[in-house]
Amino acid sequence: MAALKSAYLVHGDDHGRIAERRARLRALAEATSGAAGFEVLEGDAATPQNAAAALSAMTLTTERRFVIVDGAERWKDPDLDELEAVMSAMPPATTVAFFAREDGRAKAPPRLHAAVRQAGGDVAAELTVKPWELPKWVAARARELGLEPDAGAAKALVARVGERQQRLLRELEKLALALGPGAQLTTDELDDLAAASSERKSWTLADALVARDGRAATRVYLELRTRGERLTGLLFQMARRVRDALDVAERLEQGESAAQVRRGLRMPPKAAEKFVADVQRTDRDALRRALEHLADLELDSRQLREGPQDTSALRTLLRVAAAR
Repeated sequence: MAALKSAYLVHGDDHGRIAERRARLRALAEATSGAAGFEVLEGDAATPQNAAAALSAMTLTTERRFVIVDGAERWKDPDLDELEAVMSAMPPATTVAFFAREDGRAKAPPRLHAAVRQAGGDVAAELTVKPWELPKWVAARARELGLEPDAGAAKALVARVGERQQRLLRELEKLALALGPGAQLTTDELDDLAAASSERKSWTLADALVARDGRAATRVYLELRTRGERLTGLLFQMARRVRDALDVAERLEQGESAAQVRRGLRMPPKAAEKFVADVQRTDRDALRRALEHLADLELDSRQLREGPQDTSALRTLLRVAAAR
């Protein structure tokens, strides 16, 4: 393991990657120093003044001490005088790590960057990669995991999995476990190993809504969010599936047979049969109300943070499932 430095600042708009680094550091702190050897400041407690007090506190432990501060994107330069003074003479055997989940104007202040560097620490930016840069990013992450991707493998993985960096990284980790260190990663192997499970799960979520199965919809939604799926992408899939269901309901009401409708659907025969059967158990008005609920959720999601987004989404799923 590389020697620990006295200070770290991890910042950027890739919030998933920042959360992973924070979790790894906390696990390291627990393994290295035990529960008494680290302190976590988050929420309202994550202020520059509290961070300075934590670093200045006396301790009887002889092991390395960790202070983890989550929320530095809310800080301003004028508030850092006390913290900057403490960090100019860092206590021995102490590591402080600041995490800043940046978004818009919420950014770690320049003085914090400077204080970390002056304390001999590292500043690391975790930034969302532009879509056209993803293949290069995927290839670099693959090499870090001991894989040797060929020219088309990185592009193929992006096309198969999508543009979410955390999903791409999870797939690379699974490929590394399956193929072993030093293995060549080819497009053919991707076709065999990198299944688009999240995409299939998204359709499962949408189908559960059409079937009015609130329990299944809730379970699959939470699973997808845990994997890093964005609410906006899930909303698109759900709304498209409900619109398809509304189209099927109208065709059935106009006199088309279930067999005729199934033949016109772009899905496997068994899936088409189940989809039409689910639609036959509902009605057009319920499906229209379901679309209205999803449209309201889309509007709400633009104004809510991650936690409230999920609460609002779960309520909407249950409302759609119960629509009559």
